[in-house]
Amino acid sequence: MKRALVPVLAFAAAAGVGFVPSTAAAQTIIDEWANVKAPPAPQLKPVTVDPKTTALLMLDFMNQNCGQRPRCLATIPAMKKLLEQARAKGATVIYTFFGKTTAADVLKDVAPAANEQSVTSFADKFLNTDLDKKLKDKGIQTVIVAGTAANGAVLYVGSGAALRGLNVIVPVDGISSVDVYSEQFSVWQLANGPTFGAKVTLTKTDMIKF
Repeated sequence: MKRALVPVLAFAAAAGVGFVPSTAAAQTIIDEWANVKAPPAPQLKPVTVDPKTTALLMLDFMNQNCGQRPRCLATIPAMKKLLEQARAKGATVIYTFFGKTTAADVLKDVAPAANEQSVTSFADKFLNTDLDKKLKDKGIQTVIVAGTAANGAVLYVGSGAALRGLNVIVPVDGISSVDVYSEQFSVWQLANGPTFGAKVTLTKTDMIKF
């Protein structure tokens, strides 16, 4: 090691350059955590969709998770109304489940109709399912993504749909998680994520027209 340093030091001295080893370590996000300030909230926008090419994705509104989360239960009245509107206009409705849950586990107020399709997976509902095929077979160009958890199914399905070229609408009063921060960073990422953020529109259920 000493032999390797001699030429370097000699060169630095000859060139008149001071050789000062760096002792300051780069700051990581953990080091700066307490100093991070949240950016301004994204803007909510009204949207009008064509029910013939739009699918409402109802993500994991199960008794086992949503039924145990006050923030999720608070979204149910708005989602019940949006679901009724989507059905009345003939939009496609697709449900998602996880693990061994089934349609029987969905909260009663937003339970699936007998003819509505579903897929089962965990956070990424495109993974190991035919969700992409179901959407293509229906000629879907726009998906409305609602459900829980915001930092799980909503984030992965929303970004995944956008990366597949679909227009993505996320009603912020129709998504939830176990805590506010999880919802906040998920909404920010959906709106600002590289490539896919440009395909995402944030809105509220009463700002969606079919």
